[in-house]
Amino acid sequence: MAKNKTSPDEMSFLDHLEELRWHLIRSTLAVVIIGIVAFVFSRFIFDVIIFGPLDMDFPTYKVFCDAATSIGMESDFCKDKVPFTIQSRTMSGQFSADIWTAIWAGIIIGFPYILFELWKFISPGLYEKERKHSKGFIFIASLLFFLGVLFGYYIVAPLSINFLGSYQVSDIVLNEFDLDNYIGLLRSAVLACGIIFELPIIIYFLTKVGLVTPEILKKYRKIALVIVLIISAVITPPDVTSQIIVAIPVLILYQVSIYISARVLKREAKREAKLKKNHVKSS
Repeated sequence: MAKNKTSPDEMSFLDHLEELRWHLIRSTLAVVIIGIVAFVFSRFIFDVIIFGPLDMDFPTYKVFCDAATSIGMESDFCKDKVPFTIQSRTMSGQFSADIWTAIWAGIIIGFPYILFELWKFISPGLYEKERKHSKGFIFIASLLFFLGVLFGYYIVAPLSINFLGSYQVSDIVLNEFDLDNYIGLLRSAVLACGIIFELPIIIYFLTKVGLVTPEILKKYRKIALVIVLIISAVITPPDVTSQIIVAIPVLILYQVSIYISARVLKREAKREAKLKKNHVKSS
């Protein structure tokens, strides 16, 4: 990041580390506080949110069931109940799941505040105009993250749970999944989508530091498409429909990132032209 030349304060490396330490402490404290609240309401979080995709009345299942029925197809989404059970096979299994769920809830819900602390740390190193143009950073980044979380929860997770939960190599083998395994699948789908939806923000900063241009993004669009499909295959069941459903919003985000990159360069060009004009006038 460019150094704020107008600032009279010159911080040493150790000063920066001390400043970073306090930002991390405050972020951790926020996660702990939210986690404690989540632990208090753990019954609601588990019964309504985490185990929501186990109910065949879950909105996603109803939509896919109605879609399949409308074209005369049978679908696993129209079943009365999921074809598997969730179990805990260790004495501390449910308690550990409760603790870790509270921690991850603190991280997800506290994401805007974590971003705020990160922004407070890096913003002094920006020029005044850069800070001005980046005022909406926390709001936009948080919005994209939560949109990704919702997409992961309502689309990716139900597709994965339905496919993997009903998959059998033989009728002899029963699907009885461990609680930690089920929560891990749900958490991975939610967090992966939340991070993927941050693509426009990542491209924005890569463009600002000169590592990415719209031309590069357009040139490697086909390679990006392959990478998107690979990512979709990793976080979704191995069927074409699920991969396409996940790939579509990511490709849209990629196109939006190209537009953002072009806007950033256009703004930078205008700023440089203005500086040159002012320099010519002053000389």
